[in-house]
Amino acid sequence: MTITVVVPTFNEGPNVAELVRRLAVALANRDAEILFVDDSSDDTPAEIERAAAVAPLPVRMIHRDTPTGGLSGAVVEGLRVATGEWVVVMDGDLQHPPELVPVLVARGQDLSLDMVVASRYLHGGDAGGLDGRWRRWASTASSLLARSMFPVRLRNVTDPMTGFFAVRRAALDLDALRPRGFKILLEILTRNRMVVGEEPFVFGERFAGASKATLVTGLRYIEQLASLRFGRMSRFAIIGGFGAVANLAIMWLLVHPMHVNYVVAAVVAAVVTIITNFALQERFVFRDLRNEGRGFWNRFAHSFAFNGTEAAVRLPFLVWIVEATGLHAVLVQAVTLVVAFLLRFVFHAQVVYKPRRTTPAGLLPEAASDLEAETGSEPAK
Repeated sequence: MTITVVVPTFNEGPNVAELVRRLAVALANRDAEILFVDDSSDDTPAEIERAAAVAPLPVRMIHRDTPTGGLSGAVVEGLRVATGEWVVVMDGDLQHPPELVPVLVARGQDLSLDMVVASRYLHGGDAGGLDGRWRRWASTASSLLARSMFPVRLRNVTDPMTGFFAVRRAALDLDALRPRGFKILLEILTRNRMVVGEEPFVFGERFAGASKATLVTGLRYIEQLASLRFGRMSRFAIIGGFGAVANLAIMWLLVHPMHVNYVVAAVVAAVVTIITNFALQERFVFRDLRNEGRGFWNRFAHSFAFNGTEAAVRLPFLVWIVEATGLHAVLVQAVTLVVAFLLRFVFHAQVVYKPRRTTPAGLLPEAASDLEAETGSEPAK
């Protein structure tokens, strides 16, 4: 079989018949099947059976009484039993257009890719179907953080949070995956060596039912990032911590033994530590990305300008929050430092050292060691 469409479902009964109908039209005269992996507690299994009885293409179902690994676990189970050379993973709520399924597979076949990601953020795509400004903001921020943590592995992926993609089954090492939560694509991309392309798509409105996304979903995403290990970010944090200690030490030496005005001392300490941090980041955090685009002095100028601006803005921002809310200054300072750290990390990964996108033929030969460089762990064999 050429194509298996894997659809993980959880209480999506009202969407099943329409999804099967549109997939059948899109895949007419194609050697294809639909595989539902269902974790539902409602009548969704019965709806799948009814749709399968009249569908013009094979429709199978795996119903899991114990939904280990959540949605990601369901996708992995579907990948294990899929019979298609290509597997297309999509949601069951019709926000992923079924008509794009053969397009994703054709693009992968034509360009000899291992995976084609349907992206909301590529030119021609749109994330308008996300419910509300908060979900759109959260999706964008989550994608940016993931791409910053894995800039090489995700250099050709603008939407690592999407649940809509086609993958060549033979290119997957399923035993390397540790599925949890909602974001299986990120797990696959960081634990497998893939030649990846993208196709824009418009994220549509739900056909029926309500979104399953909650605050817990976001916390599970953070847990997933942690499970993939914070190698590059950890090194960035260690250098940032070293810089903070050095900043205080320099300021103390200037103010006490040398009797320099504390404002001047603070400025000098900031300048010295910003320069030192940049040198250490060049050597230990972003060494593999130094030849990706910007020259040395361009990188230095952007890094210095951002860090200097962030340091200048953070103090009045701290004062404003404390005065406006009455919260304890130390608590607010801790929060602002965490936010500042994340902003600095994302800025350096996505601006100062942003990797160039590659074409499949131009994939870097060192890509096989990307995961080791970015997480400190061995890549999947």
